[in-house]
Amino acid sequence: MAKGGFRGHAGLPVGGGGGEWNETYIFADFRSRCNVHYRLNLEEPMRFRQLTAVAAGLALAVTAISPAQASVTRTRAGSTSDVSRSSWSGPAFTMNGSGAVVDASMRRAIDTIRGGTGSLDVVVLAGSTPSSGSSTPECDAVTRLPGVNSCTTWVLTRASDGDDTRVNADVRNAEFVYFAGGDQCRYAAWKGTALQASVQSVIAKGGGAGGGSAGTHINSSIVYNGCGASVDSRTALDDPYSPDITFTTGMFSWPNYANTINDSHFVTRDRMGRLMAFTARAVADHLTKNVAAWGVGVEEGGSLFLDRTGLATLYGEDAYIVVADHQPERAEPGRALTYYGFKIWRLNPGSTFDFRNRPSSGYYTRDVITGEPDGSLYTP
Repeated sequence: MAKGGFRGHAGLPVGGGGGEWNETYIFADFRSRCNVHYRLNLEEPMRFRQLTAVAAGLALAVTAISPAQASVTRTRAGSTSDVSRSSWSGPAFTMNGSGAVVDASMRRAIDTIRGGTGSLDVVVLAGSTPSSGSSTPECDAVTRLPGVNSCTTWVLTRASDGDDTRVNADVRNAEFVYFAGGDQCRYAAWKGTALQASVQSVIAKGGGAGGGSAGTHINSSIVYNGCGASVDSRTALDDPYSPDITFTTGMFSWPNYANTINDSHFVTRDRMGRLMAFTARAVADHLTKNVAAWGVGVEEGGSLFLDRTGLATLYGEDAYIVVADHQPERAEPGRALTYYGFKIWRLNPGSTFDFRNRPSSGYYTRDVITGEPDGSLYTP
């Protein structure tokens, strides 16, 4: 799973009821890069939270934080007012192999959605606070790009935070929603909350969505949710029904991107085997709308940009498309996977892949017999 790929968990709970709502702001002049922000330092659950102000010649007013553990935190960079516009030119999506924003694909998504003119608002959704460095790394990157009016980071630490009216108002007023790296199990817990519909409304108006690492996982139609222990390729091939392999379906299904399972940190963490197991399992369990399941694995530093026509363009590093298009020869609990004929496309930076009219050529094939691949998985 993509846990810990970019953001630390800071000891925050997933479940539970309400909590305190804390708000911080970054007022940024993008030309002078003069930033003011409050950083929330999270310590033990019953201790007072401390705010440290980082300023450049400006006076700050700090609101006290209660002893109760914060559940929702908001940090805004850029304009304090949202853009108001009648139409947008998306949707557009970015699927990143690691948690960080990839400038090239994000710039293209922003330009596509705004039609090359004006500016837009971005919301970053995170399930935890970064364990080190900036508290808003995604917005730090996004606000450097042209065409951005504001970027707001929401850290939501409980499943019920998906129904927070202030979070949902910001999301519905945004034109791009970026899911941060961290733990996709926290994001899957928002299924059925108002936040799910709010994100969908951004796409419906011609905006966009995406993410990195865990944020990439949540943007596929079949989500390996990582709610159990981390699963590596060896474990998945030895038992595709390992109790730690669990999926979430019915959360998001973006245009032209049906029947997909995203994976991240792909080559670095040797995840081809587990993505094979995931696709075979999805077919065996009839999780797809037709027979085939399409795995999309993006390497660290890579980003797959998907436009409104379903055409994907790869930036940065390699990506792989892995297809299981028939019932596995053997996929049973407690037994190693056997599957003949996985189809694999290797994408290099600059190459494209048509998800609307999915290709039937250009792939290489691999068999998995009793959990063992029959050749190199990453090269034809």
